[in-house]
Amino acid sequence: MSRTGPRLNRVADKGAAAVPRWLRVARADLLTVRADPLPPSKWLRWVPHGSVFLAAFGLFFGDLEQLQEYGKIGDGNALLVALGQCGAAVLALRRPVPALWLSLVASLAGAVLARRMLMAGQIDGFPWPWHPWVIATHTLVLLLLALRVPTRVSVEAWAATALLTYVLQGLWGAWNYSATGQSAVVLFAVPVVLGSALRGLREARAELREQTTLTAEERARRTLLEERGRIARELHDVVAHHMSVISIQAQVAPHLVRDPSDELKENLAGIRQNAVEALTELRRVLDVLRSEHPAPGEQADAPDTARHAPQPTLDRLDALVENTRAAGLTVTTEISGERRPLPPGVELSAYRIVQEALSNVLRHAPGATAHVTLAYDPRGLRVEVVNTGAAREAPPSSGAGHGLLGMRERAVMLGGRLTAGPWTGRGYKVDAYLPASTPPASELAPQDGTA
Repeated sequence: MSRTGPRLNRVADKGAAAVPRWLRVARADLLTVRADPLPPSKWLRWVPHGSVFLAAFGLFFGDLEQLQEYGKIGDGNALLVALGQCGAAVLALRRPVPALWLSLVASLAGAVLARRMLMAGQIDGFPWPWHPWVIATHTLVLLLLALRVPTRVSVEAWAATALLTYVLQGLWGAWNYSATGQSAVVLFAVPVVLGSALRGLREARAELREQTTLTAEERARRTLLEERGRIARELHDVVAHHMSVISIQAQVAPHLVRDPSDELKENLAGIRQNAVEALTELRRVLDVLRSEHPAPGEQADAPDTARHAPQPTLDRLDALVENTRAAGLTVTTEISGERRPLPPGVELSAYRIVQEALSNVLRHAPGATAHVTLAYDPRGLRVEVVNTGAAREAPPSSGAGHGLLGMRERAVMLGGRLTAGPWTGRGYKVDAYLPASTPPASELAPQDGTA
């Protein structure tokens, strides 16, 4: 079995390892034809592209005249060199690295043709190896390149240009020419520095916008989770009450039946045991919620009497309205339909929606008036809070601005809906419908993907 293949591979690996790393990096950076289009301006759209086209058009005629009239290199050659140099500026709009090489090759061709005329004595004092028009064209190419590629690649492009200049003027040379190499290399550094700075500024702004967006999304997600945790804490008493009733009923039921069977006693005892265990787990989860996300104004180590205070219902609506009036807001109420007790979760959510809506009026519309409407129907309850426009400018608010999110979460949790938006004039309206019966859990899946 021949070992020629593995031996050649080892030789190739050794050869690759012998190449300096910086040379491999430069080769990967500069020997590419990848597209990197210049993005349109945010405000002026395609004006930058049009400006480059106009600049290249004007540079073409100036370069052509310089090569024909002063360089005397022939019309055909001058046309090809000018097209290559100015075409590189246009190509740089989409493929900046290939445009760099096109500009360098065209400039090299122009320098070789001009040197031939200088050495033949046909021209005298010609700016060489870079004349003013080609300096302007190559500067434009370097600027367009530096705006799109990493700073390392821009420096490598400038170094390639400086190396070409050194080879032409320092090593090869010519007669009777006006040296422009040193000044051209210095000028070529300007677009590299300027373009890299602008590119860095653009990337910093883009990163700042991205971070701002991520921060806003994370803040909204955290607020949503905190609001859901607060709702869960408030509904604890409601659920705990039902579980306690189940436990007590299961314990009392055997005494209400004459000679209950052993199977009935065993099943009822199992129901009671499951209810007690569920209640214990519910309290354990509630303790975790309270320790991680204490309610506003509540400390994690607050006394149990404060933590387990009865949750409010619509029976306390009059007290809520009176407290709001005492704070300086004119509030009227209206109740239509047959008023009846509703499930505790509906009563609690309706109360909280009215409370949050009135708080928003106090906070954001000072001097306004509010009207609260409760409309009962056989299927549920409609809650409507409307307010007029503010009589004066509202002071800055330190709130998180997610009160509507919490109200909407409460409505969706019960299978209802909530809309909020501008009302007649400069007013605002919150309209919620809470069904009396809760739909299946499959219909209450979170709509934002948050667990």
